[in-house]
Amino acid sequence: MIRNLTRRLCGLLAALALCFNAAQAAPVTMATKGFTEQHILSAMTTMWLTKKGFEVIPKTNIPVSISRSAMLNKQIDMTWEYTGSSLIIFNHIKEPMSAKQAYETVRRLDAKLGLVWLDPAPMNNTYAFAMQRKRAEKEHITTVSQLVARIEQIRKTDPEHNWMLGLDLEFAGRSDGLKPLQKLYGLTLDRPQIRQMDPGLVYNAVRDGFVDAGLVYTTDGRVKGFDLKILEDDKHYFPSYNVTPVVRKEVLEANPGLAAALNQLSALITDDAITELNKRVDIDHQSPQQVARDFLQAKGML
Repeated sequence: MIRNLTRRLCGLLAALALCFNAAQAAPVTMATKGFTEQHILSAMTTMWLTKKGFEVIPKTNIPVSISRSAMLNKQIDMTWEYTGSSLIIFNHIKEPMSAKQAYETVRRLDAKLGLVWLDPAPMNNTYAFAMQRKRAEKEHITTVSQLVARIEQIRKTDPEHNWMLGLDLEFAGRSDGLKPLQKLYGLTLDRPQIRQMDPGLVYNAVRDGFVDAGLVYTTDGRVKGFDLKILEDDKHYFPSYNVTPVVRKEVLEANPGLAAALNQLSALITDDAITELNKRVDIDHQSPQQVARDFLQAKGML
């Protein structure tokens, strides 16, 4: 009995010490970007870390370039970053890589700058082409290659009917955007076949039949809300965008347990989970705070 009481007392003291250290550490300043998915991640992280005994100061709607500079200048302690963004925007690497290769590359490069990439979430918010689900199933289109074949078939058999693609302005003009994709897939497009628009309008254009297919983000809530079919990128053109908690090394060292807490949260954020949460905000008009709380409560974390 004495041995058991001693063991319990030691465990209690260790837990109290951990809570004391978390309470005494400086607040963790977290930057997130200005779109729905990041607003949800901000709310979710704030609630979860607060529950674990950390003080969090969320900074929302921070552009990616400003967030990066702020972390390097030690004004921001952590952020949720995408592997593809770091690979292409920060490190100017455009060669094709697997999701694992992309993660290992950005983790290695950022370690030199004192930034630690923790465990990536099992979700990939990358580019993809999407169609109305009923139409895609009716025409047996599940991949980008099949989409290209269908466009070519229409070009040869019914030249008066041009298939139209909805693209955002940035992708259409980027050096790593539309042109190299056309080359890889052998996609021939006449100018009238390209409809350039604001990224947010592409989803509506596909849903309403204004365009036959459009470029979307795979975890956007409107994909589910509008019942769109994501086409498989069967030639692996688009880079992986696994969202990952990135924290300054000295902040992790000053906050024991922070890395473990963030990794525990990251492991729960799957494609299906974040798409559903995005849909509840963008389509069902619930607040990011409410859907974040519901998600954490459903996982038994609050």
